[in-house]
Amino acid sequence: MIADTLKGRDFVIVGIQSIDDEVGNIKNIAYEIAKNNRVVFVHLPVDRITYLRSKHNPSIKKKLEVLKGKREALEKVGENLWSYYPRIITESINWIKAASAFDFLNKINSKRFAKEIQKAIKLLGFNNVILINDNDFFRSQYLKEFLEPHLNIYYMRDYFTYLSYWKTHGERLEPQLIEKTDLAVTNSIFLTNHCKKYNENAYYVGQGCDLSLFTKEKVKPTPNDIAPIPRPIIGYVGSLVYTRLCIDTISYIANERKDWNLVFIGPEDEVFKNSKLHELPNIFFLGKKPISEAPTYLDHFDVCINPQLININTVGNYPLKIDEYLAMGKPVVATETEAMEIFKDHVHLAKDKEDYILKIEKALSEINNEELQTERRKFAASHSWENNVKEIYKAIIALEAKYN
Repeated sequence: MIADTLKGRDFVIVGIQSIDDEVGNIKNIAYEIAKNNRVVFVHLPVDRITYLRSKHNPSIKKKLEVLKGKREALEKVGENLWSYYPRIITESINWIKAASAFDFLNKINSKRFAKEIQKAIKLLGFNNVILINDNDFFRSQYLKEFLEPHLNIYYMRDYFTYLSYWKTHGERLEPQLIEKTDLAVTNSIFLTNHCKKYNENAYYVGQGCDLSLFTKEKVKPTPNDIAPIPRPIIGYVGSLVYTRLCIDTISYIANERKDWNLVFIGPEDEVFKNSKLHELPNIFFLGKKPISEAPTYLDHFDVCINPQLININTVGNYPLKIDEYLAMGKPVVATETEAMEIFKDHVHLAKDKEDYILKIEKALSEINNEELQTERRKFAASHSWENNVKEIYKAIIALEAKYN
């Protein structure tokens, strides 16, 4: 077995997420790897500006306690899994526009960060470490040089250089990091192809999901706010953000098929709140709900949709909500993107707003098809964290075989 082949190794994980986050890819990956290997999850250090504003930021409480000596930097959080908080404050440099000045100071930050990681490695007695970097192309830019790990892996799960905070230097630094890393692994075909521009050792490893909530057993009695809405119900669960969802497509569907009712579950940004969608009589915004209620609302949908807006920020994203829809056995219609290619046998992919009408009509004809429901659930279940990490192991084994 793959898990047995890669067993008893030492992993160091760094990245922009925290192991204390309620959800997060790298957190789940860390716990899965720790089933067969030793893992230390190293949090990013506090930067100067964040430290100065710390009294307004309760999310860094643990980091501050470590800095003040009120808490140990190294903490065991699971079998074979440790959490480490660096006892340093790095300089806030993202405001610097000049590339040469930024790189000079970033290298100093990275060197200090590497020294803290070395302390954790020494305390735990790790050897020949495998370093996994989750999308941190700033502070972890030089860890390969300073730590000299056995393997350096860049895990790309999103296209962050599109966002304003990372854009100035990220568009330059991320490709540099991908190029010099030993191995790049991603959770979407689009991102794999992006990494292959800079490194031939780039692999698609899929996405892990915890779908234990999304079962018929978790369905509760029909909520009062959706009960009066006539069928068919075309539904969406998730944040309603104008940079990620196509308002024009939603409006077109509602206007073209007034006999369909569109139901949206989730918080709205200001653009959605002020949009003309609220004026359409067959569109219902039911607001944000606890995650525990999601299966109940999904169960009441006839067809689930993901009317994604195509831009550089969305085209490569792995659509976790699609797995949740499929886990409930629901017919799904989603915007056709490169990242959606792996779903093509189980999801109706729409090329444009006109195609959405045709694909939803097709999906509605499948509502009572139990064979398709079973296939959807089975496909979604294959996207487990165990399978995700097995694919990472395969990539590591292939790379080691290539160069040994």
